[in-house]
Amino acid sequence: VQLQASGGGLVQAGGSLRLSCAASGRTFSSYAMGWFRQAPAKEREFVAAIGWHGGSTDYADSVKGRFTISRDNARNTVYLQMNSLKPEDTAVYYCAADPRGSVYYTNSYNYWGQGTLVTVSS
Repeated sequence: VQLQASGGGLVQAGGSLRLSCAASGRTFSSYAMGWFRQAPAKEREFVAAIGWHGGSTDYADSVKGRFTISRDNARNTVYLQMNSLKPEDTAVYYCAADPRGSVYYTNSYNYWGQGTLVTVSS
């Protein structure tokens, strides 16, 4: 599986962005998917995850109520809608696929995209 993240950019605090992660391969619909982010000089951290069918989602406390993860299996794409953005949301955002174990940990995932930069100005 190859993952291609896009949609990052520069936005003012309070604004919105929608990230997309397009996956190759016919098995996309069988994978749970996750979004992570990594700010400068910080470790990569969990943001959100969604089950293979889209019926179950989970979020980091820091983004709960502001971010929404969704997926379109017909388009092999997972999305992250980010609203009410804050400067502390500034990071490179990564999508990941096929967790074997807890969705919260980076080492659970078998596949990673290249990342897309989100910068939130104050």
